[in-house]
Amino acid sequence: MSVASRFVQRRSSSFAAACVVAILAAAAPALAQSGPAPTGTAPAASVVQEDDDAMKSLAEPDFVVVNLPTTLRLPRFGSNFRLTHRFAGNLRNGTFGQQAGNLFGIDQGAIIGFEYRFAIANRVQTAFYRSSFAKTIEVYGKYDVVRQRRSIPVSISPVASVEGSDNFQEKYAPAFGAAISRRVGTRFVGYVTPMWVHNTAPSLDAIGKRDTTYTGLGGRVRLGSSTYLASEVAVRVHGYAPDEPGYGVSIEKRVGGHMFSLTFTNTFATTFAQVARGGGGNSLFLGFNLGRKFF
Repeated sequence: MSVASRFVQRRSSSFAAACVVAILAAAAPALAQSGPAPTGTAPAASVVQEDDDAMKSLAEPDFVVVNLPTTLRLPRFGSNFRLTHRFAGNLRNGTFGQQAGNLFGIDQGAIIGFEYRFAIANRVQTAFYRSSFAKTIEVYGKYDVVRQRRSIPVSISPVASVEGSDNFQEKYAPAFGAAISRRVGTRFVGYVTPMWVHNTAPSLDAIGKRDTTYTGLGGRVRLGSSTYLASEVAVRVHGYAPDEPGYGVSIEKRVGGHMFSLTFTNTFATTFAQVARGGGGNSLFLGFNLGRKFF
């Protein structure tokens, strides 16, 4: 590997780590605004609200960080629609004038995806997602088995999925893992997301069918009443690990049941297997997520 390549890799990895650190740093002043923790015995109404999946979560407003899953619950028979765009123009190529001329990558096309999520039972979600990248379809389920409360320090939501390209006809890649979160007041939530994905290599031959284990690290901080900053990085710890770790940063705004996130990522990935394959060195792409809750 050349000196230049090692420099680019180190710079990209440092930037990915800095994204998560920036969230933690931003959380410090925001947490001070959350107010003191309640003391004494909680009234019965508070216990009911803790168990109400339809209650709005100020710290956790969306079902993804940027691409990785969160522990946000859906009430039974509730649903959510999400639209994703990852524009194809690399923001690290060319001058500022050239980027402005291409409207910062928007004129160069986009990878588009849409998802419909539905709660078939209490604590159980299913989702269907299709990305225009290799015509990939992903179906998955999430079970919100543990919810953070006074006696439980974290929320835990196991997830399982399978995806296939060419409209779910080939290159199947099942995945298993969990979203683990720790919420601090109404201002900050941090995530650890261990995932195992099968058949992450793009080739269909025996050598190409390799697995990847990665750990997603992320966080979200509420800066105002409805404005957020989120960040994530997927660190590959075992198996097939080409390119650089995939990372993303988003600036977000919640308006009623809508959630809009302006994203900056080093990858077009939006599914578990795509995230496992990592992102490109010296790459940065503009995009957005748009979600709408129906409950």
